[in-house]
Amino acid sequence: MLPALRSYRIPGLNLGDDLVYPQYTGRSILNIPTTICRILGVPELGTEPLSAEILSAIGSGYRRVLLIVMDALSLQRFQRWLAEGRLPSWERLIRDGLLMPLTSITPSTTAAALTTLWTGRSAAEHGITGFEMWLKEYGIVANMIAHRPITYSGGGGSLINAGFNSQTFIPGPPLGTHLAAHQIPTFVFQHYAIMNSGLSQMFFRDVELQSFSTATDLWINAREVLERRAGEPLYAYVYWSEVDTFSHRYGPDTDYPAAEMASFGAALESLFLSRLSPAARQGTLMLLIADHGQITTRRDPHYELSSHPGLLRRLHIFPTGENRLVYFYIRPGQTEAVHEYIQRTWPQQFSLVDPQYAADSGLFGPGERHPQLLERLGDLIAVAHGDAYLWWSGKENHMVGRHGGLHPEEMLVPLFAMPLT
Repeated sequence: MLPALRSYRIPGLNLGDDLVYPQYTGRSILNIPTTICRILGVPELGTEPLSAEILSAIGSGYRRVLLIVMDALSLQRFQRWLAEGRLPSWERLIRDGLLMPLTSITPSTTAAALTTLWTGRSAAEHGITGFEMWLKEYGIVANMIAHRPITYSGGGGSLINAGFNSQTFIPGPPLGTHLAAHQIPTFVFQHYAIMNSGLSQMFFRDVELQSFSTATDLWINAREVLERRAGEPLYAYVYWSEVDTFSHRYGPDTDYPAAEMASFGAALESLFLSRLSPAARQGTLMLLIADHGQITTRRDPHYELSSHPGLLRRLHIFPTGENRLVYFYIRPGQTEAVHEYIQRTWPQQFSLVDPQYAADSGLFGPGERHPQLLERLGDLIAVAHGDAYLWWSGKENHMVGRHGGLHPEEMLVPLFAMPLT
């Protein structure tokens, strides 16, 4: 299955053979919400479910689903850590389950991917096109996780002050509301520091929120919920961010994210799985996925736009999107000059594509296009190759690990399925 994902191409869109394209037709995280609905026996939400091959391997007869979203866990890195013996708990668990590959979506970033997991809609439909997004209707370039202007720091400056309403910003009902309408309760487990983030407020509706501070806190709480609801249908969602945090800060190939994954697995095994009663296990399917992966990059002033005033003066505003999937807003008459500057300055490090063409080809997914999609993609998209990126923030370029693009380490993510019965 993995070679098929590596070789898949979006018809009419050729950005290079070194990239992995989202396979929205049954082998992407886009297909997870509908799959959960199908497993729980409720009407489907969003596009088609996972492929028949994957569904057959997972099996049927479940009434309860526990979904763990491990932020920034690359499939290849997960497999390597397993092969190196660095994840003993996960090695034991995988003997009783199935590990399969999926693709992330475009853009391969948390704001877009989590919105997809809570709506069943692609980025083309829900309109979240990156961590930084130009909201023309509000005249603001926004941080789409904190929901504030991108240049703001601290706790102030909410987009609410500009008339933004997180409850109506994305189209359609979120998954929790959809399941509640069919008498399936949803339980959300998320760290207390981000439980009330702007992104969370956008789709945590009609759910029971369970905040935690550590993996110990998380898994004891999760066990108590499943025990209290033994024999009843439910959907439980766990989001863990620390692999992503360590990967950004230290790099995804350092000891930090591997050790974090091992520690998380040990807590899952010892505090949750080994202590669940047979009644709580009955009919329960545990799934582990990632929203995206990460790639190691190097800090280099050559990738910082402050070193390139000749490019910046041709733009209306700083770029938006992701460091590895960049949206340019170009001054009139400067498009050819921007193309030439990028190709001359970073030869063969970026593929340039017209946003209209990218959207029409299906790079951002299927479905009815969001009315502001093209506004949010700018005038030109730069897709990174290798470890290239662009940095335009006024803050220090501190990140080592990055994501958002189409590199295999960003796009290929795990799907681990294990029945608890």
